[in-house]
Amino acid sequence: MKNVDDLIESAAELAQRGLSKGEIADELNVSRETASWLVERSGAAADESDSGTTTAPAGGPHDIHVDWSAIGRDSFRLEAVTSAMADLLNSEGEDVDLTIGIEKAGAPIATHIARDLDTDLATYAPRKHQWDEGDLEDLGGSFSRNFAQIRGRDCFVVDDTITSGTTMTETIEAIRDQGGNPVAACVLVDKQGLDEVEGVPVYSLLQVITVGSDD
Repeated sequence: MKNVDDLIESAAELAQRGLSKGEIADELNVSRETASWLVERSGAAADESDSGTTTAPAGGPHDIHVDWSAIGRDSFRLEAVTSAMADLLNSEGEDVDLTIGIEKAGAPIATHIARDLDTDLATYAPRKHQWDEGDLEDLGGSFSRNFAQIRGRDCFVVDDTITSGTTMTETIEAIRDQGGNPVAACVLVDKQGLDEVEGVPVYSLLQVITVGSDD
């Protein structure tokens, strides 16, 4: 990804493939609000292209796009990076026997971490994947039955990016609702600089901090 126009084009392609705005947000590592703006701009950009103008206007949402595809597309690089994440979590003790990956991108990351830490594996599909418009609270996430169960277990929570913290909060609450105990969370990139979510410590390899003013 080089600029906003590239993001708009990617959002349009994903929308044409039938992905919800929540899934597009997940794929592009941006907020739901940014995903909505990109999809809306993709229609406007198509109209503008007829008149020879394709540049996205100023005044878009305040967000940071994170492209970690250079890691994700290579299994050796992914294994190296997730080993570093596993090392961050290793300080939380040996009683944890379950690693939960937040789908989609968190699942392969969690798979490598679970192997490094010798834990079972579970995955959680957040409700934002169903979201297009309206209140997110009206939707529900779910744990996959194809992986380990949650109840009565200490666990780690893994994702690629924290954008607003909403998905991590949802996942932690869902784990507790299932009778599990989230001990720590870990992500590749944290856009919020969070130390904890719902009382659960958060570790990240990178923290992205915006320096500047909206004025």
